[in-house]
Amino acid sequence: MVGTPVRVAAEARGLRVFTPEYLPGFADDLRALGADAFVVASYGRIVPQALLDIVPIACNVHPSLLPLYRGATPLQTVLRDGRGESGVSIIAMDAGMDTGDVLVQETLAVGERETYGELHDRTALIGARLVIAAIDAYASGRLERRVQSTMGVAESDIAATATRPIRKDDTIVTLGSSPRAVVDTIRSLAPAPAARAAVEGEMVKVLDARVAASDEADGTVTADGGAVRAGVVLLRVVPPNRSAMTGAAWQQSVAAVRA
Repeated sequence: MVGTPVRVAAEARGLRVFTPEYLPGFADDLRALGADAFVVASYGRIVPQALLDIVPIACNVHPSLLPLYRGATPLQTVLRDGRGESGVSIIAMDAGMDTGDVLVQETLAVGERETYGELHDRTALIGARLVIAAIDAYASGRLERRVQSTMGVAESDIAATATRPIRKDDTIVTLGSSPRAVVDTIRSLAPAPAARAAVEGEMVKVLDARVAASDEADGTVTADGGAVRAGVVLLRVVPPNRSAMTGAAWQQSVAAVRA
């Protein structure tokens, strides 16, 4: 079985790798390591307090401007909401869901057509840099902690931006609704699991799209290889049982079948 990139990198450096299935029973192994700090990234479970108590500080890398966008899918939800700004937060973990004190935080602009995959890779690099900064600040006694409830964010905004895992029905977009909302949903799911839309009698995956300009008529092919549908230019799609193709190529294949 091929290991994750983190596992492969760790083993290449001679580091011991654990893969626990039951976290509470993992405490003795962690305690034996004699670690000074824990770092958690892209981990979808709440770490028990008994594990957090083993070290003086446990940091979590969370890709949002906490306390906004807590939960499992902050990047996807920020994009789906059409936000032009997000960030990365390093927090001191507690037993809650992304509720610990903020140690380091950095704001970043989100591109109008940036996809989940692109934003993920950007925030991963920022997170790696920030968590090192947080641990260095802790080690030198310079670390400052900000309690999330004192950061001036309204509870209503915190509740409104709470995120959850993506369900299958979250991937379906309806062409004919707000073009901007459709495009934002598409990019929030690209490249995977990918948005799906019913077009020309087929349920196609849509990997890339943009809002149509006022002079781009429905049903036409655009200069950048897209096919216009309901105010949305479908730039790259995956039809059933076929490979990814441009919107223009897909539209031509549909026309050929009907001819």
